[in-house]
Amino acid sequence: MSDVIRFGVSLSKGLLTRFDSLIKEKGYPCRSEAIRDLIRENLIRRQWLIGEEVAGAITLVYDHQKRGLVDHLMDIQHDHHKVIISTQHIHLDHNNCLEVIVVKGKPREVEKLAESLKAMKNVIHSSLTMATTGKDLV
Repeated sequence: MSDVIRFGVSLSKGLLTRFDSLIKEKGYPCRSEAIRDLIRENLIRRQWLIGEEVAGAITLVYDHQKRGLVDHLMDIQHDHHKVIISTQHIHLDHNNCLEVIVVKGKPREVEKLAESLKAMKNVIHSSLTMATTGKDLV
């Protein structure tokens, strides 16, 4: 027997029309898949809020020519080595680099790392993408 459960949802006609437009625009094959994604997004947000182990990625863009910046970024990363799984460094042009830092750990530790990197002078852009380890999200 399948572990899929079907249930009904009551929505106003206007809200359903807007939802259908949104899922069509995003390319979902059906409402069920869109609803599953909405539920997962909220469960992941909850994991981050309550402090469960999470995963994610920190993206940085910076000018590596700025004096001392790379050394400071490396020092910060070494201070937080327990939450860093991997880094990827990409040369965008002669001066600018893109770095993706894959992280896993407690949300506060990951956020502290992301905030420390973002706060560095001469970091052009930084973002933290919240994800999940996938545990308990089927």
